[in-house]
Amino acid sequence: MANPNTAKHTEKHQSNLPSARKIRRACNNELYRAVKRMKVWIPEESMKQGEELYYKKVILNLIWIHEHSSNRKLLSDWWDENVCEELATLWDVDRDKLSRAFREAFGG
Repeated sequence: MANPNTAKHTEKHQSNLPSARKIRRACNNELYRAVKRMKVWIPEESMKQGEELYYKKVILNLIWIHEHSSNRKLLSDWWDENVCEELATLWDVDRDKLSRAFREAFGG
């Protein structure tokens, strides 16, 4: 006979997808921390464009990102492949420096 509490226990540990607001705030915080570590100044308009770019990429890959949310290294690798190059171009910063700063800030 199955334990009736098992279903509740399993549901409790499966998290729902985050809201759009939480995703946007997380993206903004991650980029802010990366820029702070690079010790460069990014104009406010460029910063907003970068945040929007990152947010859109996260939304487009939300299921995959959510499934791998506990693996920061894998998420950092995804960021390097899908976001870093465009952000470095937009902000006119060194791609490798941006990548290192993001990994330090993100923990991957």
